[in-house]
Amino acid sequence: MANTAQARKRARQSAEQRVHNMGLRSELRTAIKKVRKAIDAGNKEVAQKVFVESQSVIDSIADKKIVHKNLAARQKSRLSAAIKAL
Repeated sequence: MANTAQARKRARQSAEQRVHNMGLRSELRTAIKKVRKAIDAGNKEVAQKVFVESQSVIDSIADKKIVHKNLAARQKSRLSAAIKAL
């Protein structure tokens, strides 16, 4: 347990930040799922449109360092390759 005022404040801030980060990670997963769903439907135009929209979500979450930039790049690369394979 935190003994000093500073430690109590950091514990409180960490808890709030963790909740915020979980929401952003969920947003990332949702964006990826939307693209995967469009790819599974087999419509290349719709999949491309959803992919373009999800790229900004993926990049912004990587910029906030919620996920590593390489993970974001890898996810975008895999989604792009899957769309090209349609």
